Amino acid sequence: MMDPIFFDRRQFLMFGAAAAASAIVPTGVLARRGPITNHGLSYFGELKYPEGFEAFDYVNPNAPKGGRIVMTASNWFYNQNPQTFNSFNSFILKGDAPPRMELCFDSLMVRAWDEPDSIYGLVAKSVDVSEDGNTLNFSLRPEARFHDGSHLTAEDVAFSLMTLKEQGHPQIRQVIADMVDAVALAPDRVEVRLAGGHSRLLPLTIATLPLFSKTYYTTYRFDQTTLTPPLSSGPYKVGRHEIGRFVEYVAVEEYWAKDLPVMRGHNNFHVIRMDFYRERQAAFEAFKKGVVTYREEFTARRWATEYNFPAIEEGRVSKRIFPNNLPSGAQGWFINTRREKFKDPLIRRAIGMCFDFEWTNTALFFDLYTRTNSFLENSPMKATGLPSEAELALLEPYRDQLPEEVFGEAVVAPVSNGSGQDRKLLREAQRLLLQAGCEMRDRVLHMPSGEPLTFEVLSNSSSFEGVVLAYIKNLRLLGIEATFRVVDPAQFQSRSNDFDFDLCGRRFGLTPTLGEGARQLWGSDAADTPGSYNMAGIKDPVVDALIENIINAETREQMNTAARALDRVLRVGYYWVPQWYKPTHTVAIWDMFGMPEKKPDYWLPVETTWWVDLEKAVRIGKVD
Repeated sequence: MMDPIFFDRRQFLMFGAAAAASAIVPTGVLARRGPITNHGLSYFGELKYPEGFEAFDYVNPNAPKGGRIVMTASNWFYNQNPQTFNSFNSFILKGDAPPRMELCFDSLMVRAWDEPDSIYGLVAKSVDVSEDGNTLNFSLRPEARFHDGSHLTAEDVAFSLMTLKEQGHPQIRQVIADMVDAVALAPDRVEVRLAGGHSRLLPLTIATLPLFSKTYYTTYRFDQTTLTPPLSSGPYKVGRHEIGRFVEYVAVEEYWAKDLPVMRGHNNFHVIRMDFYRERQAAFEAFKKGVVTYREEFTARRWATEYNFPAIEEGRVSKRIFPNNLPSGAQGWFINTRREKFKDPLIRRAIGMCFDFEWTNTALFFDLYTRTNSFLENSPMKATGLPSEAELALLEPYRDQLPEEVFGEAVVAPVSNGSGQDRKLLREAQRLLLQAGCEMRDRVLHMPSGEPLTFEVLSNSSSFEGVVLAYIKNLRLLGIEATFRVVDPAQFQSRSNDFDFDLCGRRFGLTPTLGEGARQLWGSDAADTPGSYNMAGIKDPVVDALIENIINAETREQMNTAARALDRVLRVGYYWVPQWYKPTHTVAIWDMFGMPEKKPDYWLPVETTWWVDLEKAVRIGKVD
């Protein structure tokens, strides 16, 4: 059974960026005694890498260049259509763009994956931060070029930032809403003005946005889908491609930034190819035959029982497990509280009690998973036990607006007896439904309105059928008629964007630092914004206030404390049926790759830091 993993690449723009200085002022901006100039930025604390560093520690700066890696554009890749693409415009709501288009675009600064939230200069060689933190002046590298040889100037940067603010994907627009303006002061100087009251993460988010050619978009419209690969400046450009079959990203031989410290040891493959498959089994068969050479496996049954084909036994394919130190994020069936039948948290809680994780994990997942309880699972932001004094200090002002349950032990998912039909839990669910004013008539549960309680579980894959049907069986014992609806990925994305569902399975991965992106996940404004991540439609002024505490935290511990308080409030809202997670990457590869000795703590950057080991490739007969 496959996890419903949806890890949108735009999370880099909203959650994964970060910036650096020393202390922080109460308004949530970078603090200093007077203006400062930085070669990098970090949300909290000092930068790991000094000015003039040679390369990141997690790369091989002498890695050979060449060869190719072939991956499957499966639906764990960045919340996109895994079966096809119809646009190369990756930064608007319209259309389906192929995974990894961001490889084609440069940004002012780039992420260091061995720090929780630090970025270093790429197009920008340095950034001046004003004393109040509301003005950022980026000095650009004069050698920055687009692929047609034209200069990447301050005009392009200002155009890019303002275009994304005005026409970009809603998830981007909302996160950078506090960016007031971006102005070119000189060909190599850009000033970005912020509204104030923003988090420390906003400057980092802005600095990691993709950069576009202003001249190019005088001919093409940014807000339209297109199958013309856009002009860009990054280490790769779109090469051969066929809609519904594949897209290849080809390394730019004379990439202008290839010798910069932030790029040394990166972008070693000559071709990164994404293959599209209509069926997951077909994608697995392609890997077994060596057509696909890298595969991250998310199907527990397959990982446990199907990696026994000849190439494995011959040593040409190997299985690897890498630690995943990122917060596992919120994975579950989100309950659409915009719909009247799901307004009562008692009903939502009862619905959740019918899912028997323990049976599912043993019968379908070979006990490979752990139950998700928190919206911030596998991180110090997760609430546990009773609230601390610091958490209570944040929660007490809202006591009269919160259930008493918030001030007790953190809510956890019920633990069943593993039978698949735990009568004790089902009786408790029935009690909650009756308490909510529901009643059973002729074996059908009727809501207080008199309408039968029915709902649909929306998915884009029949792989969930075994899990969902067992869940539906328990719901029917309580008189609830639920159905499992599988739609194609394009329709799934469209219905998700429009919040056209009852229950919908999603996962949102996070990085260790939360900023404005938290509003996208749980904020009231996002609840009514098409394409936002607030799937459940959460509208709670207390949640909004706690999000602002996170955004304005002065230290990481304050951020963690505010996040734990928020987690408690979210969990007593029963906005979802939490599912499962595992803190590892389970990977199978054709044994032809070299990789750095140490994986960075906060990502598995396969495409950008691995390389083809020619000796290994010759040994297994995989030389192009």
